[in-house]
Amino acid sequence: MVLLVGLDQIVKYLAVTYLTTKPIVLIENVFELTYIENKGAAWSMLENQIWFFILITIIILAVIAYAFYKKLIYTKLGKISLVLISAGGIGNFIDRITHGYVIDMFSFKLINFPVFNVADICIVCGGLLFIYYMMFQYDKFAEKAGKK
Repeated sequence: MVLLVGLDQIVKYLAVTYLTTKPIVLIENVFELTYIENKGAAWSMLENQIWFFILITIIILAVIAYAFYKKLIYTKLGKISLVLISAGGIGNFIDRITHGYVIDMFSFKLINFPVFNVADICIVCGGLLFIYYMMFQYDKFAEKAGKK
């Protein structure tokens, strides 16, 4: 988790250092690196609701910590999914606390997708893995553990 949070913060530092003046186009009209200060969530939803995002992040991290503490996650995939979600949450949490916004830099122009960052990638991948875990692994392993 520390490596993922560190990677997120390093990439954000590089974005601040090299992208604030102009974006770097990697594939014309498809993908570029740009600097965005996001004061909301995807598509700037709930803009300027920093305390809401801080509170939600703390609650989610507490629930994940509780799940690990109580050994409620039974497979490696389930654990990896929650580590990814936690790392992403912490990465964006650091931004909100230190800057009052989240630094985003990856921009898919082709589909007009919201600009995102490494923490967002962790959250989305972790969320998808967790859905898979809940749909296809949880019941089977919870039964074996005598929890169901």
